[in-house]
Amino acid sequence: ISRRAARELRRAAANQSGDAAGGGPGGGGGRLKWRPQRAKGMAEPADYPPFQLGKPRFEQTSFYGRFRHFLDIIDPRTLFVTESRLKEAVQLLEDYKHGTLPPGVTNKELWGAQKIKQAIIHPDTNETIFMPFRMSGYIPFGTPIVVGLLLPNQTIASTVFWQWLNQSHNACVNYANRNATKPSPTSKFIQGYLGAVISAVSIAVGLNVLVQRANKFTPATRLLIQRFVPFPAVASANICNVVLMRHTELEEGIDVLDNNGNIVGSSRIAAKHALLETALTRVVLPMPILVLPPIIMSILEKTSLLRSRPRMVLPVQSLVCLAAFGLALPLAISLFPQMSEIETSRLEPEIAMATPSKTVTYNKGL
Repeated sequence: ISRRAARELRRAAANQSGDAAGGGPGGGGGRLKWRPQRAKGMAEPADYPPFQLGKPRFEQTSFYGRFRHFLDIIDPRTLFVTESRLKEAVQLLEDYKHGTLPPGVTNKELWGAQKIKQAIIHPDTNETIFMPFRMSGYIPFGTPIVVGLLLPNQTIASTVFWQWLNQSHNACVNYANRNATKPSPTSKFIQGYLGAVISAVSIAVGLNVLVQRANKFTPATRLLIQRFVPFPAVASANICNVVLMRHTELEEGIDVLDNNGNIVGSSRIAAKHALLETALTRVVLPMPILVLPPIIMSILEKTSLLRSRPRMVLPVQSLVCLAAFGLALPLAISLFPQMSEIETSRLEPEIAMATPSKTVTYNKGL
């Protein structure tokens, strides 16, 4: 390196050791507390702003910002994070929280550590979420179920099986990503699960029977209509699933937080908003997944490629479902921020009186 660069490095090292010994420029002793640094003359990527613990990397006031945020949360690569890497990420965030970061840690590394923690650990319970029920595992583990739901020429038995499997998966994902600020008995989970399964199966089977008995439809038209039956069944069951599994929140309320992250109290009104936002998300989510693939496949199946190679229909349909699922999930859960904000004037009087903040936040769940 040049002599000038060497002098600058020696000067920086001397200043650093002086600060460490004297507790900073003001002296007085104490422990040196590190903050994210970067080498002189090296700019960090624009996508990595100054790190804020517990805050999203992308701004949440716009749909696009939330979309990029949830792309991070559902990134399937986090499924392959090892236990040791998870511990490192959590420890790095703890070091940041206590101001004891090692030298040279960048904002990119801190954002990466937070991404890993948010994808794997529940924000309310701090427990590790079982892999198939994480949001990052929703697409890989859910796509085979979607393919099964959209298989043509379904029998009553196959309809019941795929609807049961789909609602079982949804129920577990809902429970694993619920708002857990208030304890909920296992009986409530079972009640919600059974309600969702019964509603999904009854609607799907009922619609299939009606279509099969409709004599005015040609066989081709009847087959096409049957492909769209899963959507109303799944959408209705999703609403039933959310309401039944989380209705205790309507009775007891959910925690609302002030600007400093302190719990102000429990609000039933905030719980209503949380459940409404989640239910709307659950209706929007299956739209592209269960509507687009039947339309696309009805077109592709008429092409010479698939007509001459019928064995390729299922792999192509699987790819179409995977693409639709990959697009629909981040779009649906980006409709509302995970930590939603509400004015205290719209909540219970005791909440408004308990804090000077004009707005509070709550975890709506996923």
